Amino acid sequence: MKRILVTGGAGFIGSHLCERLLAEGNEVICLDNYFTGSRENIFHLMADPRFEPVRHDVTAPYYAEVDEIYNLACPASPVHYQYNPIKTVKTSVMGAINMLGLAKRVKAKILQASTSEVYGDPAVHPQVEGYWGNVNPIGLRSCYDEGKRCAETLFMDYHRQNGVKVRIVRIFNTYGPRMNPHDGRVVSNFIVQALRGEDITIYGDGSQTRSFQYVDDLVEGMVRMMAAGDDFTGPVNIGNPGEFTMLELAEKVLELTGSKSKIVFRPLPSDDPRQRQPDISLAREKLGGWQPRIPLEEGLRKTIRFFQEKI
Repeated sequence: MKRILVTGGAGFIGSHLCERLLAEGNEVICLDNYFTGSRENIFHLMADPRFEPVRHDVTAPYYAEVDEIYNLACPASPVHYQYNPIKTVKTSVMGAINMLGLAKRVKAKILQASTSEVYGDPAVHPQVEGYWGNVNPIGLRSCYDEGKRCAETLFMDYHRQNGVKVRIVRIFNTYGPRMNPHDGRVVSNFIVQALRGEDITIYGDGSQTRSFQYVDDLVEGMVRMMAAGDDFTGPVNIGNPGEFTMLELAEKVLELTGSKSKIVFRPLPSDDPRQRQPDISLAREKLGGWQPRIPLEEGLRKTIRFFQEKI
């Protein structure tokens, strides 16, 4: 049994990770300030004596004796990270410094939940880990993009300078139950609009692409990365290489919900990437053949059931 700290543990992804780590017999400290996370996401874990929820903001230091740290704390959708962009940068940068400092003191392994946004609007397709990205450093999205890029820098510098055992995963678009219905992400937006009979809003002409992975596949990749040998720090792409246009996704949601909603088009937001698709060759090689197992239609059905109950 290990004692594991999960920052952002009450969030969409964090709550699924806490659930998995508890199922494996570990003690879990769930750290969250509930800005985008929710107690509702972790209610079902509260009765487990090995689960410890703590209200805390990672921009302030936190002290605990732990074996592993998963650093997920940061708003991850444009609606939320653009609400207070300065706080978003602080969460990425100060949060990384505080958690790396803790890992250094207690000799814990630490995993950074980075993002495909470090690639920006990519000029290389699909994206490989060696690609340095095409990011606007002064745009509306840069508080998140550059904050995560700086966090990766800090992780590697703590590793090189202080010998901290670090892991970096770059997470591509992820969906599933416990998504916030108001977070502005495309999967939740489309499903909620379809279930309410509202127009489905596509920004741009619908030809821009994304790759969608179900949350259970992501959690499996993260757990495998934490267990990887100390000679592999990453970064490593964790995503689904299946690529879909926004129009294809909208049509699939309409089909699965049986909704009569109409598709409408709006102007594309500033710096919105035209393409996003991971090359997962490195993950397959280094993480025991990891690859996504849940196809889009199956994952969408599970996510739609969640939203049907919620709204």
